[in-house]
Amino acid sequence: MSKRAGVVSGLIFDMDGTMINSMPSHAQSWVEFCRRHDIQIDLADLMRRTTGRTGAECMRELFQREMSDDEAWAYIAIKEQLYRDLFGPVFEEIPGFTQFAALALHHGLKLGVGTAGDRHNIAFAMQRLQLPVPPHAMVGGDEGLPGKPQPAIFLEAARRMGIRPEDCIVFEDAPLGIEAARRAGMRAVAICSGHSADELAGPHVIASAKNYLELIDSHFLETLHVATA
Repeated sequence: MSKRAGVVSGLIFDMDGTMINSMPSHAQSWVEFCRRHDIQIDLADLMRRTTGRTGAECMRELFQREMSDDEAWAYIAIKEQLYRDLFGPVFEEIPGFTQFAALALHHGLKLGVGTAGDRHNIAFAMQRLQLPVPPHAMVGGDEGLPGKPQPAIFLEAARRMGIRPEDCIVFEDAPLGIEAARRAGMRAVAICSGHSADELAGPHVIASAKNYLELIDSHFLETLHVATA
């Protein structure tokens, strides 16, 4: 909790595993997709290599060959529909997320979403979360930007919010996303919904928590030096 110096103007949230507890359903959808296409996988290894990457990047990684964007996105459309069908009936947020987001807005912070998920998955999540105020910026993995660990998605979210990267804090649940935040010049908070704090550590990581209820209980937002107009 000692590395929080500096003004904060905005918070940028990864989506899967950070805002919503979707990673188990993503894993299930990969298993089913690969079964249908007769592909043998090591699920843990595939998740490690693909979490945070765009849909097209994931499909090239899975098939281990070059493929056109059209072919890759056609495959990912099938895979992500499987995911939404699986997660829809059991949809849940990472505990405390909507409450934490409301508190952040109360403190005058802008909120952004920076995800490798495509527009359909973003719409699916936002419709179910029913946030009282929509995020100030949402950047997805089907907008032509490289996926994580490249910083482009987070940098674009900051640009759309009109905030300098160094004045943003990223919330992430995956190692590639934590690294993307570092490359973007942003501080990060590790949401340990699927990885340990050690797996998500870094010099720019200022806090770690299993969920947002822990951050609320520790008065995380109140300790930040929030920019004022």
